[in-house]
Amino acid sequence: VSTQSTWEGKDPRIHLRGVVRMVKILKPGKVVIVLQGRFAGRKAVVVQTSDAASKERHFAHALVAGIDKYPRKVHKHMSKKQIAVRSRIRPFIRVINHMHILPTRYNMDLATDFKGKISTSEPSKKVASKKHVRKVFQERYNAGKNKWFFQKPRF
Repeated sequence: VSTQSTWEGKDPRIHLRGVVRMVKILKPGKVVIVLQGRFAGRKAVVVQTSDAASKERHFAHALVAGIDKYPRKVHKHMSKKQIAVRSRIRPFIRVINHMHILPTRYNMDLATDFKGKISTSEPSKKVASKKHVRKVFQERYNAGKNKWFFQKPRF
């Protein structure tokens, strides 16, 4: 019988000059589930992350874009207009504390779509960013990409 644990040698931390650092999990494109607040239980994708605190936010945080209203089921007998209405997505953009999001195993390749185009600094920029996110998410949903992301989570 071995006394060594099965996790020996597979530590998720990186040892660098005697300093223990955790592996960075929340990278741009990582799909997460929001745990706290108005959008709790919703899926989102990390757009930008900040591990250090800032003057505005005294905690590690991430800018996420997610789905507030998921597309509904469509059937064969529905008209094209009805299908278009039921397939609409309402997105949200939020800066969230790292402690309030749960990373999943899924990733979305959104680096080119969102790079430098999402801003929450001013209300007018946030509205424009939300429209851009809606357009990108709608295109992906209509193309049939990332199907898991666009399904409502069942708890």
